[in-house]
Amino acid sequence: MKKIAFAPFLVFLSGVAFLSSCSDEQKPKASSPLASHELCLTDTLSNMVRMDTARLQQVTNQLQLAGRIALDEKKVFKVFPLVGGHVQTVKVELGDYVQKGQTLVVIRSGEIAEFEQQRIAAQSAQQLAQKNLDVAKDMLAAGLISEKELLAAQQEKKNADAEVQRLKQIYGIYSIGKGSEYVVKAPSAGFVVEKNINADMQIRSDNDTSIFTISSMNEIWVMANVFESDISKIKEGYAAEVTTLSYPDKVFKGKIDRIFNVLDPETRTMKVRVRLDNPDFSLKPEMFANIRLQYPDGKQLLAVPAQSIVFDQSKNYVMVYRKRCDVELREVQVYQTVGQTTYLQSGLQEGESVISKYPLLVYNASKAK
Repeated sequence: MKKIAFAPFLVFLSGVAFLSSCSDEQKPKASSPLASHELCLTDTLSNMVRMDTARLQQVTNQLQLAGRIALDEKKVFKVFPLVGGHVQTVKVELGDYVQKGQTLVVIRSGEIAEFEQQRIAAQSAQQLAQKNLDVAKDMLAAGLISEKELLAAQQEKKNADAEVQRLKQIYGIYSIGKGSEYVVKAPSAGFVVEKNINADMQIRSDNDTSIFTISSMNEIWVMANVFESDISKIKEGYAAEVTTLSYPDKVFKGKIDRIFNVLDPETRTMKVRVRLDNPDFSLKPEMFANIRLQYPDGKQLLAVPAQSIVFDQSKNYVMVYRKRCDVELREVQVYQTVGQTTYLQSGLQEGESVISKYPLLVYNASKAK
């Protein structure tokens, strides 16, 4: 009886043990979030990394335009010859920097020779009128002439003075040198960006072509082309970043200061103008330029530095930092990246900190853990 009673009990225990064993084998082990997604930074990594905070901000889009560098027309001075004659000396060359009042060219002119004759005659007439006035005063005092004759002498002196003054003004306008020399001087400081004159040339006073063009070039324009589909995205005052082939690693920052509200019938584009400071004169007229404009999207999303994003196996990740031994690998959904900023649709909360310097090293350490 004992054996009969004991056997079912053994069978029952064996069955329980078997079921328990099968249950343990089939039940998956709970994974530790810290083991798979979190890690503790080493001293080396802790000293290398940098953290930034996820912030809610206005989303901006970026528009790429092509254009060229142009001179600021308000600071361009065209120099025309006021008289004709023979070019004696040209003092400057294309690309030279000149100061205001510096001599550009000396021209020998027959017209200037006539002015010189008029000046000499006017000075002689002035001296004669002064002597006649002095004599008239003495004669009036002696009772030899009337006051009417004195007034006539005074009027003659005034006319002579006026003629001398007129010729002085002409000399100032024409920058007349010695004899028949006409000296052309720079109207403003700047670079000689155009030169249409050489020594021994014959020029005419009715020439409608400038002999020099001078521009200060400390401010410059960028003329950019905007396609029809992008016109609605452009407004005056938008910030612009400009790069050139000559300085590919240098970014020049300016703003749109004018929109030309007409379309070029051939290219079907609209012109916009970006004004840039050019203190070192590195930007030259006719350089090709790439222009990046940023304009608001109308949305607000969380933003993090673009370098904090790690892309791996078609997914985007960030390393969320809470403390040294509490760093979490987390997948995020990227909305778009503009410049150095990435906007996120999901995956982070406002105020959370992410590793923005050497995140890939921390990511690899997390994957190897």
